[in-house]
Amino acid sequence: MKNTYKNRYGDEFTFTRDENHDILWEGNFEYCRIGMPNDYTRAYEAYLKDNDGKKSLMTLNQFKDAVHNYDDETLTYDYPEYLKMVDSLTNEIDMIDPSGGPYITRGMSMDSFGFKGYVVKDFQKADTGMKIITEKCAYCNQAAGIHKMGCETRKIQINL
Repeated sequence: MKNTYKNRYGDEFTFTRDENHDILWEGNFEYCRIGMPNDYTRAYEAYLKDNDGKKSLMTLNQFKDAVHNYDDETLTYDYPEYLKMVDSLTNEIDMIDPSGGPYITRGMSMDSFGFKGYVVKDFQKADTGMKIITEKCAYCNQAAGIHKMGCETRKIQINL
């Protein structure tokens, strides 16, 4: 299956599904933003060390939100000492945005590109573009919520 997308600058991108139910995304990536997920490990470890012995500590998920809190009145971050310790996972890609589009990110549905039910799990660089790794069933490796007949996720209910 192969679909074409034309962005607002007239650049054409093609999306081709492969035998593993992943999608090869080809086109002009010369001017392109690539996003990498945040790594809070170093910042959170410093927070825990600085607050050792205190009864009430933030969980990692609470910390991830709090470290980005910005006070509009004082024009400062709540935790500037930890914010500068948030790193990027430079070996992972979670967003790609070629100039003129399309913007595609992890967790995004690929329905608008002709792949109904397909969801972006990850990205990998490929020789001719980017490979979009899609979410798949852990048992039968099928994408888009489709399962092989023998897949143990398929359940049959018999009402007597």
